[in-house]
Amino acid sequence: MLEIFEVGPCKDAYQMGFLIGQRFSNLIKSRLSRDLILQNQLRPFAQNPESQPLIKALKVNNQKKFPRYWDELLGTAEGSGVPVLDVILINFRKEILPFLPKTARNSAADNSEDCSDVLVVNDTLAIAVHNEDANVALVGHTYLIKATLPNGQSFVGYTYAGELPSCAFGLSTHGLAFTLDSVPPSEDEIVAGGIGRNFISRDLLESKGIDDALRRIQSSEVSVGHSYNLMDIKTRQIVNVETASRTRVSVRAVGSMPFFHANMYLHLQVKQVQDDNSTRRQERAAVLPKTSKDDILSVLGDVKDQIYPIYMTGPMLYTLCTAVIDLDDQTLTIIEGNPKNGNISYVFCMSSGELKISQ
Repeated sequence: MLEIFEVGPCKDAYQMGFLIGQRFSNLIKSRLSRDLILQNQLRPFAQNPESQPLIKALKVNNQKKFPRYWDELLGTAEGSGVPVLDVILINFRKEILPFLPKTARNSAADNSEDCSDVLVVNDTLAIAVHNEDANVALVGHTYLIKATLPNGQSFVGYTYAGELPSCAFGLSTHGLAFTLDSVPPSEDEIVAGGIGRNFISRDLLESKGIDDALRRIQSSEVSVGHSYNLMDIKTRQIVNVETASRTRVSVRAVGSMPFFHANMYLHLQVKQVQDDNSTRRQERAAVLPKTSKDDILSVLGDVKDQIYPIYMTGPMLYTLCTAVIDLDDQTLTIIEGNPKNGNISYVFCMSSGELKISQ
């Protein structure tokens, strides 16, 4: 079962990271030992003198923008007993991989994260359902962090071993939740040494609402770009935000027409790499009913396309879990296994200042 670690309040961000790293040391070491992208691409690149300006720029710019989260990252490395460079490389993998020499790249491995979301807000339903998909090497290498900060605020973040919470989905005590989808800008749309997506999503865990979350997203000069789904229980509002380098942002409000998002830009005008996986999932979702919560869970559990199913079980990509954010029930529910089967691991009450687990 997915483990949860409650941490804080701590004296500083480094201590929080240290305690997380210490608690999940074995899991982090196991993840690093199985991560072929780290071993075959990122580590060799980092040993090349030509990589040093890029890695230095990522360190300097992200530490300057987010010093607390940088300390948290260092604490995680120290607490787990793994090299700091390895933790830096996995947290910035999306910002580094595009700059590897073409001969050193594995394009299939680069596309190691794919996710699917169905979002809708109408008179009877306000819901976001998210499949968290990743490389099969990450199966069994994730955990939940429930953190209390020194100011009393709390958050819950689904976390990949060794990474900052959360590159997947999370929620804060202010009633703001989010899910994330990777997007594939073309090489000439990527800027070296920008702000990492893991640092922006970590910042979202402390946001106070959609307007605050948008400000945090828009104020960061990203390297690669991302897609954010933001939900606010106070305003019963969901928006999809697509970003790219050079501070480009597009915001789309979600309404009564169910909105499916995979791993392609849909409304921000950016040159992107064609992704057959996303296209096929998009086409399949378009023909399936999405009028109820059960319908939506069935969409995200669909396996009809044998090559590019919406619900993935390998050989390369795997659906780690499904998150259901219900703005009317004010809950975040985590389902393991095919979401159609409803195998619930946790239910968090979003209206509670303590983000209580109700099941």
